[in-house]
Amino acid sequence: MDNVILSAAQKALNINLDEHIYGTFSEIGAGQEVVRHFFRAGGASGTIAKAMSAYDMDVSDAIYGRENTGRYVCEPRLIKMIEREYLLLEDRLDRKKHKKKYFFSYANTIATTKYDDQQPGHGWMGVRFQLNENQEPNDVIIHIRLHEHEARQQQETVGTLGVNLMYACFFLHFSPEEFIKSLYHNLSRKQVEIDMVQMNGDNFKHIDNRLLSLLLVKNKMTEAVIFGPDGNSLQPSDVLYKKNILTLRGSFRPVTKVNIDMIKNGLNKFVEEKKVSEHDLQVLFEITLNNLKAEGDINEKDFIDRVDILCSIGQTVMISNYQRYYKLLDYFRRFSDKKLGIILGVPNLQEIFDPKFYRHLGGGILEGIGKMFNRDVKVYVYPFKPDSKSDLLTSKNVEIKPRVKPLYDFFRFNKRIVDLHDYNDEYLNIFSRKILKLIKKQKSGWETMVPTYVDNIIKEKKLFGYKEDVKVKGSAKPKRAIKK
Repeated sequence: MDNVILSAAQKALNINLDEHIYGTFSEIGAGQEVVRHFFRAGGASGTIAKAMSAYDMDVSDAIYGRENTGRYVCEPRLIKMIEREYLLLEDRLDRKKHKKKYFFSYANTIATTKYDDQQPGHGWMGVRFQLNENQEPNDVIIHIRLHEHEARQQQETVGTLGVNLMYACFFLHFSPEEFIKSLYHNLSRKQVEIDMVQMNGDNFKHIDNRLLSLLLVKNKMTEAVIFGPDGNSLQPSDVLYKKNILTLRGSFRPVTKVNIDMIKNGLNKFVEEKKVSEHDLQVLFEITLNNLKAEGDINEKDFIDRVDILCSIGQTVMISNYQRYYKLLDYFRRFSDKKLGIILGVPNLQEIFDPKFYRHLGGGILEGIGKMFNRDVKVYVYPFKPDSKSDLLTSKNVEIKPRVKPLYDFFRFNKRIVDLHDYNDEYLNIFSRKILKLIKKQKSGWETMVPTYVDNIIKEKKLFGYKEDVKVKGSAKPKRAIKK
C-alpha cells in the first residue's frame, strides 16, 4: 500500500480531514483550480479559513502592491501573497481558540497560453506552513512551465500540482527526494516542467537547495537548473531572457587556470561581434549530468564542491541534461533570440562532428549539425596540446572524418568556428584530472594550476578529498628540562 499513489481528490480529502491543518488559498491569474479540489473533496470548512482570487490586475495591485517590473507572474509577487495572507491569518485568528491549528498560506500566480499566442504557460506556486502550532513557518516555492496547448488543460494540471504540493508539505516534508517526486503524482513531464524549487525554514535547515535543483534534473523534471554567484537557485527565464549567452562546458573538478583562460579569451572575442552587447550578456559555466555521473552514481558532495568553487569566484553555474550541444542551444532559444557563443576544446569540437553521436536522428549528422548552426551561433575553439611532444591542435589541423570534412570546412570558412589565439602557453598541459589526482594523493604542485584563491578554498573547505597532513616529518621529541 505504501507505493499507492493517491489521486488529487484523495489527497485533498486527507488534508481536509486533518484537524490541525488550517489556512488560506490565494490564486491570481489562471490558477483558480487548486482550491476547487478542496471544496469538492468535502470537509473543507475545517481546512479553509479563506479563499480568494484577485483576478483583476488593479485589485491585485491594491491588495499586494505593484511590482517594480510591472509583472504579475513572478516570484516577488508570489512571496508578497504568501506573506500577506499568512500575517492576516495570524492577526485575525485568536491563537487561544485555534491553539491546535497548523497555519498555512497557499498562493499561486499563473499565466496560461493565450488563445492568440503560442508562448508556453508558466507560473509560481508557494506554501508558507507550520508543522506544529508553536514553530515559525516554513516556505516551499516552485516555478513551473506548462506544456499543454489548451488553457483549460493547463488549469487542470495546475490544480493537480497545487494539491500535490500541499500534500507534500504536510506529509512528505521529511524526505526531500520523495517530496520532489510526489509533485508529479498523476502528472507527466509532457504536461508540466518544474524548473526551480526552494525550501526554507526550521524543518528544512538540513537541506541544501542546490541539491533539490540537482534532483529536478536527475529525475528529469527539467533539463537544466542555474545557480547564481551567491549559490542560490535562479529561475532560468530571469537569467537568460533576451540575453547574449556565452557558455563553457567542463567538469570543473576543480576549475583550472585553463578554464579561466578559455572564458576570458572567448569573452573577448564574443563581445567583438556586432550583435553582442556587454550590457545584455550572460556567461555560464555548464556541467552536464552525464559529467556528474562519470564515476557512477552522482556524488552529491562532489557536485556541491564544484558549484561552491565556481560560485565563490563569481560565476553563474548551469547543470543540464543536454549531452549534445544542439539541444543546449534549443534550450537557450526558449529565452533568447540573440547571438549565442560556445567555448570548447578541440576534443569537444571533434565530438560535434562525429557521426556516431547523431545515429538517433532520422537525418543523422546533417540534421544534428543543421539544428546547431541554423541559428546565430559562434563556436570558439581553445587549442589542445596534451604534452610537450604533441603538436598543437586547432580548428585548422584537427582530425575530422573524411566524409564529414566538407561540412566542417563549410562552417569554418564561414567563420562560424573560430580559433582563440591569445591563450597562455603555460596552461595547455593543465588538466582537471591531473589536479584531482594530486589532491587525493596529498601531493603538492596542484596549487599553481588553479585560479588565485581556489587553492585556499579547497584547503579550507577540504574539497575533492583534500586532507591536511598533520604529520611533521623529522620532528624531534621534546627534551626534558635539566634540573640544577
